[in-house]
Amino acid sequence: MILKQHFLFALYSICGIILKVTAVKNKVRGSQGQFPIAQNVTVAEGTTANMTCRVDHNDNTSLQWSNPAQQTLFFGDKKALRDNRIELVHASWQELTISISEVTLSDEGQYTCSLFTMPVKTAKAFLTVLGVPEKPEIAGFTKPAAEGDEITLTCVTSGSKPAADIRWFRNEKEVQGAKEVNASGKTFTVRSTLQLQVDRNDDGVAYTCRVDHVSLTSSSHQATEVLEVHYAPRVEIIHSLTFPQEGQYLKLECASKGNPLPDPVLWTKDGGELPDIDRMIVEGPELTITSLNKTDNGTYRCEASNHLGTSGAEYVLFVYDVPIPVLPSSAPTAPRTPADMTALLAPHATEPASRGLLKAMATAKDFPGPTTDPNALGQAGPDHAVIGGVVAVVVFITLCLIIVLGRYLARHKGTYLTHEAKGAEDAPDADTAIINAEGNQAHAEEKKEYFI
Repeated sequence: MILKQHFLFALYSICGIILKVTAVKNKVRGSQGQFPIAQNVTVAEGTTANMTCRVDHNDNTSLQWSNPAQQTLFFGDKKALRDNRIELVHASWQELTISISEVTLSDEGQYTCSLFTMPVKTAKAFLTVLGVPEKPEIAGFTKPAAEGDEITLTCVTSGSKPAADIRWFRNEKEVQGAKEVNASGKTFTVRSTLQLQVDRNDDGVAYTCRVDHVSLTSSSHQATEVLEVHYAPRVEIIHSLTFPQEGQYLKLECASKGNPLPDPVLWTKDGGELPDIDRMIVEGPELTITSLNKTDNGTYRCEASNHLGTSGAEYVLFVYDVPIPVLPSSAPTAPRTPADMTALLAPHATEPASRGLLKAMATAKDFPGPTTDPNALGQAGPDHAVIGGVVAVVVFITLCLIIVLGRYLARHKGTYLTHEAKGAEDAPDADTAIINAEGNQAHAEEKKEYFI
């Protein structure tokens, strides 16, 4: 009986061992199809990184996250490392997700997700931390600059990883600078310089240094410097009348540009002071001459200056006569232009000289000839030189006609003898005188008859 009991106990023990071995074999065989999956993560410095590990088929086996130093961060839903920046996002048999806030460059490295099977299976995920470049600063420029100076603008940004890119813009147009990169630990310092020779066109121009980097997803960092350039003034005179005439109102403006602003302008006439201050009024840069007359003719000059230099401009004033009004005709006519002069004179080329000259005089009055005045192309009033020339031509033609008529009359003056006068001294009658006249009377006294 005792032997029978021992036999049964031994049999039960053997069956238990067989069952346990079978269970272990089945567990190992099932765990061979379980593999954790993790992905690499890239974040910018100062942001939050989420690390996720997943298992498609899990038979209640725990997951674990470890940092690059092989320190356990979370084992299942249990926090193992005291770091307030590391938090649990989600924990289950199929997923373990943790977050690391305010990521620093020291957090970068390879993280491990472990599945505790037999044997233990792992997945690797690399956390890349981007160094965000600092806002750039522009140095090397001292305001203001003088026209013609050579200046160097320097833009510097540090803390970027990988190295940032710097671009220069003149207003909205890109210009090229010289770039220099220096490593500082895990980050880089980038410097870019821009050399230029400034002129008056650079005054008020904005030069912008822009930093581009993969970590700057929303907008780029940039700095702007507005240049201030001092330059000597430049002057020009703007006049209100194209053809100034007697009695008109003339305004001359001395337009000057300079930085700093020029001192009040100085007006002179023919190298001296303005002769008539009652009619020549100066208000700031403007010179106003009321009721123009011939005495105002001359060269007017204005000058403007600042600490960098002086500039001046001249205006030659020629005051024209007031045009003589033309008597109105019965039919309205369009105003004549100098281009119509040829058309008016051409039809009368074959007319008598006197009529042609009179029409030329009328045309000359309507269309004054060219003058030497630098302010205008024509003259509104009558041209006395043209009128005098026409009168001289008329006198010359009249003298020519008198000379021709005198020569014609001189050619028809002579001495003529009648038949009766030839031999009439010795002839008793007229018949004999005629007969004697047919002979040679060399010594007969000739009777003269003049034809007038």
